Formats: sequence, structure tokens, C-alpha cells
Amino acid sequence: MSEAFGPDFITVTDEDGNEFELEHLDTIEFNGQTYMAFFPAVEGGEEDGGPEDADLDEEYGLIILKVVEADGEEQLSTLDSEEELELVYQQFMETLFSEEEEG
Repeated sequence: MSEAFGPDFITVTDEDGNEFELEHLDTIEFNGQTYMAFFPAVEGGEEDGGPEDADLDEEYGLIILKVVEADGEEQLSTLDSEEELELVYQQFMETLFSEEEEG
């Protein structure tokens, strides 16, 4: 599995020009659309490496973006509605939990 090579990180820029680093968790296809799940990358100092770092991802929450095509390029976009977000979130949870049970 790709986890053997470490997590994948991407940098995204929001509408205000702020850059954020995200850790890619998973990609799914749902209703003909591609969605990607991320956690915000948490920068910890060298002295921080304690066990509490493992809880930081949960504190910041899951970010779900969809892949859209704009001007011939794939880009990440926010979801259009709360209903879409809830449906896709449930799909990611089912996928992530089924992978945990298998592994």
C-alpha cells in the first residue's frame, strides 16, 4: 500500500490567496464524481513529537473536496451543498472503516 512510502501532501490556495497544506487520505468515485478527503497538515516543532500529536488530526476535522475540470485542467473545489457533503462524508466513512476491518 502507498502508506509504506508515507503520506501524500498537497498545497491548496483558497479564494483569498491563503495557502494550506493538506494530507491526502483517500479518493473515491461517487455518483459519477471524484472526491478527495484530506486532513489539514499540522506543523509540529521538533520538541513537540509527543503522543498528543496523534490527536491533532481529529481536532482539525476532515476536509472533502471534489475534482472538477476548468479550462481543461483538473482542480479541487468545495462541494455544492450540505446534502452533497453529508452523502460523500458517509461514503468516505464506509470506505475508511471497511479498510480498517480488512487490515
